[in-house]
Amino acid sequence: MSSPQVLRLSKLSFATSLILSGYALADEATVKNEPLEKIAVYGQHHKNYITEEAQSATKLGLTIKETPQSISVVSRALMDDFSLDDINSVLESTPGVTVEQIETDRTYFKARGFEITNFQVDGLGIPQSSGSIQGSLDTSIYDRVEIVRGANGLMTGAGNPSATVNMVLKKPTYNTQANASVSYGSWNKKRLDLDVSTPINEEHAVRAVFTKQKADSYLDRYETDKTIIYLAYEGKLTDSTLLSVNYVNQQKDADSPLWGALPLYYTDGTPTDYDESTSTASDWSYWNNSAEQVYVTLEQNLSATWVARARYAHIENEQDSELFYVYGTPDRETELGLTGYASRYDYEDKHDLFDLYASGKFDLFGQEHDLAFGVSQAKMDYTEQSLYDYTTGNGFPAMPSLKTWDGVMPQATLADGVNGSDITNEQKSAYISTRIRLSEPLSILAGARYTDWETKGTAYGVAQTRNDSELIPYIGTVYDFTESFSAYASYTETFVPQKELDINANQLPAITGKSSEIGIKAQLLDDQLFVTFAYFDAKQDGLAIAIPNSLPDDTRYYAADGINSDGFEVELSGKFTDDLSASISFSNLNIDGDDLVKDYTPENQLKIAATYQVPLIDGLSFGANYRWQDSTSRVQVSDANGIASVTTHQDAYGLLDLMATYKITDNVGVTFNVNNTTGEKYLHSLYWAQGYYGAPRNYALSVNWQL
Repeated sequence: MSSPQVLRLSKLSFATSLILSGYALADEATVKNEPLEKIAVYGQHHKNYITEEAQSATKLGLTIKETPQSISVVSRALMDDFSLDDINSVLESTPGVTVEQIETDRTYFKARGFEITNFQVDGLGIPQSSGSIQGSLDTSIYDRVEIVRGANGLMTGAGNPSATVNMVLKKPTYNTQANASVSYGSWNKKRLDLDVSTPINEEHAVRAVFTKQKADSYLDRYETDKTIIYLAYEGKLTDSTLLSVNYVNQQKDADSPLWGALPLYYTDGTPTDYDESTSTASDWSYWNNSAEQVYVTLEQNLSATWVARARYAHIENEQDSELFYVYGTPDRETELGLTGYASRYDYEDKHDLFDLYASGKFDLFGQEHDLAFGVSQAKMDYTEQSLYDYTTGNGFPAMPSLKTWDGVMPQATLADGVNGSDITNEQKSAYISTRIRLSEPLSILAGARYTDWETKGTAYGVAQTRNDSELIPYIGTVYDFTESFSAYASYTETFVPQKELDINANQLPAITGKSSEIGIKAQLLDDQLFVTFAYFDAKQDGLAIAIPNSLPDDTRYYAADGINSDGFEVELSGKFTDDLSASISFSNLNIDGDDLVKDYTPENQLKIAATYQVPLIDGLSFGANYRWQDSTSRVQVSDANGIASVTTHQDAYGLLDLMATYKITDNVGVTFNVNNTTGEKYLHSLYWAQGYYGAPRNYALSVNWQL
């Protein structure tokens, strides 16, 4: 077993992490919808942390400094400057988050050693049937992405002690705005972004976003076509009533996508070493993903300090695919020994979500306190079906050498072995949270959430009727030593119903766990520098771990006895000079309880972002975005005594992206990006026994216009 030793300071982990953020829109109508303080490190309008609300953590209207958890924000400016066009690239730039890109169109995310399964849109929890994201979520419709690290069961119901990702939609503005961007990059990547917002009158406004992207790939045969449409309305029904409606339609069609990935070792135990472009996808395979979402929010001011909000969402996701998987272990001399595996996979889910809560302030014992309480309900139906070819001989063909294969393979007739799932999940929750000021410097945060989760249906012929419920407590405290320096501590428990099936096709029991965190937060140097330090400890029992050699369309799992993770995070960022802003992030993590998870999860991560505005050339700035992680490994084969005989190793590596932008006029600018500048060759992930390589050096040029 490999154990990284880089920068190990003690038995407990030590870390430095840093938040990447950018500009904030200046008009009041936008600022009121930005609930998190941000570090702006990009472009010509440098700005330090601003005190905002952090609704994705507590719904109490607290600032990041007042919240006893680690919170990061990736701003719209950061996404624009470094072309972070999907949620994968956003989370790659987030402190302490690991992106496990196992295939071209399926990704898992991890933080603090656990999968991220809690996703929100505008603070509304979107329960996931699994921790993976199929296709990719484009970021053109989001104003920013907020990441609350650690357990967040108070606001999201069931969830891991990993992180909550809140994607904040762009809002209509009450002054006319228009932006357009056209970009062209390596592998014939073409992208168009249009974003227009305008008031109808003083009390009503609308916004529309359209994105179209087509691209080939560094991977052989892989092509994608994305279309995103977003429409938003906001308006006052009365002086105290606000209505907003948001519509999202995302479509991603992929030709010759990876299903599974490359074999990582030969029959003699030596590692494979393919070209970065090597793919196991056939020329006829495809994987189409679509998502349609409607969000309706009604906000009613009850008094000067109290507001009630009702939110409803309807979400539909569909997958339509014919895929080609390659499995086996090749011979080092002949490159033969692999077998193809064709399958048709169709998936559809529908979510209906409702959340009603009130929040406000009350006075007691000479102090002002905060209170929020509400109820939520989520109904989630999903069906999936797999088809195979057992009759024509094309369903499981012997493979030629991947080093010479061009993807040509007789198309399978996928009509055999109908199997799948038809499941309904329903989650009902009630929650309450409060902040009590015991004195001017000392605050206590406390809350509880009761969640009932019910499952009905069948999965691969086995009934899945069950009911899980849990009361999740939360308690935290913040002590302000000065206006700029505070300490905090928090504790909560976790509860995660699982979709994963065991070897007998029964759903695994719910995961339970505990999570705690202590830290300090400070704003120094006339609020030019923001510093946080946190130590966390989390434990889970019953976590689903994939059984080795499970196939990707019917992966089976076992429940791990318990996984414990602990570590430190230290964050430092701000404005170093009038022209230079930078952020540096280093996170260190220890995992106990499962050697497989420990080995493929990087123990150390370093992330740096910086932008320099050239003082002698107005409008010119340069930027760099660097992500480093230490070595990881995965035991592939063990002998009868459990001793590893074949292990895949991924050496430590770093990826450097560079950016230059020049504002030609007040309305027109150009941006040039170079990604993976050093041409680093690396495996995306060892989350599975297979893997594939990341993109080599690539370029993009964008022309941007704004009204």
